[in-house]
Amino acid sequence: MDVRQHALGVLFVLCGELDFDSVVQLHEAADAELGGATGRLPVVVDCAALTFCDSSGISALLRLYQRLTTEQRSLRLAAVPASVSRLFTLTGLDQLFSVHKDAAEALATGSDGRGAVPAVQQNEERSA
Repeated sequence: MDVRQHALGVLFVLCGELDFDSVVQLHEAADAELGGATGRLPVVVDCAALTFCDSSGISALLRLYQRLTTEQRSLRLAAVPASVSRLFTLTGLDQLFSVHKDAAEALATGSDGRGAVPAVQQNEERSA
């Protein structure tokens, strides 16, 4: 996990697997980066290098989403792999998460969330 501060938001870059053994890294990074943060900048989770995500990983993303929502901040996911996107669709989370084709687009999206690419559309783009 790599965390980068940008003028437009905070970028969490996930690598490898987001599962029971690794979600603690996401929780710790969120606590460290967001603990004293003020403002309304969004958090972008870049999933381009994510190879696997289980229910623990999804729960960690939901926990982050809930935390940010209470702080009136947004969570944006970028470059979600097809396998994870499929899980979002099956669980209905594709209606909850703002999903973008890449981190640059997610960071550039306005505070109103415009510019989001639905998870289903993103899968179709990757298949083409």
